[in-house]
Amino acid sequence: MPDQPDLPESAAASLLPTLPAELGAAVRECADDLVAASPQRTGTVSVWLGDLDLAVHLSHDADAEHYAASTMKLPLLLAAYRRHEDGSLDLDAEVPVHNRFASAADGTAYSLDRDDDQDDETWELVGGRSSLRRLAEHATVRSGNLATNLLLEHVGAGAVASVLSDAGCSSSTTLLRGIEDAVAREAGLDNVVTAADLGQVLRGIGNRSLAQPATCVAVEEVLSRQTYRDGIPAGVPAGTPVANKTGWVEGVSHDVALVRPERRPAYVLVVLTSVDVPEETATEAIADISALVWEGWHR
Repeated sequence: MPDQPDLPESAAASLLPTLPAELGAAVRECADDLVAASPQRTGTVSVWLGDLDLAVHLSHDADAEHYAASTMKLPLLLAAYRRHEDGSLDLDAEVPVHNRFASAADGTAYSLDRDDDQDDETWELVGGRSSLRRLAEHATVRSGNLATNLLLEHVGAGAVASVLSDAGCSSSTTLLRGIEDAVAREAGLDNVVTAADLGQVLRGIGNRSLAQPATCVAVEEVLSRQTYRDGIPAGVPAGTPVANKTGWVEGVSHDVALVRPERRPAYVLVVLTSVDVPEETATEAIADISALVWEGWHR
């Protein structure tokens, strides 16, 4: 990940953009167009844009609740690295790779469906062992579900909750269970996020406030190796450093990204879509919003 140039505080502040008034309207239009494309003409699109200080530059329905999908892997990744930092977890330790998990609701056993996972490499290790660091990488970069549940098993939901609390997230964001834990979901234990809260988590990684600087850099480097780049990264010029985490299930497509332009301050953009449209349609809308923000950030 390229280093950002060191700027005096006054110089960095002077580079922060005054976004054009029409940007908000353009983003709302993009969101409305996506909702209008659904058969029911209903749904929710949330957008949050902030810098690495305290400023929020754009907020559109950013406190609305969305099913988290794989965006829950963002605070999980940070929680894993923070526990490694404080010595309570060794990311280089090798752990058994299995497909049998205890429900967060009542401890009953459940397993994952390989057909719903994108990470074949971790499935090939079932019955063997893997380092936690490798599982964290695959949970993030490949959005692997088996890798995620194995990592969560060792990191613990409490450590993830601590990340959310330290980031200042609202009570709306709750990450209470592993992937495909149907019993927990039916019991009301669900993974829910808001755009504003995910923005605060990624901002805390970007400004190095949620862990030691070296830990935050390591987490950002993992995010920068993300395989899925058709959303926010597709809306910025090629070669721009972007660290992002996507999430999708049927009717849900999300992207959360830290963008580091060469000659402007970094920003965090979150676009969450809960709309009954094809995944490609939602992803294109996310890229369009990203392009609008990039242009506005450079005016």
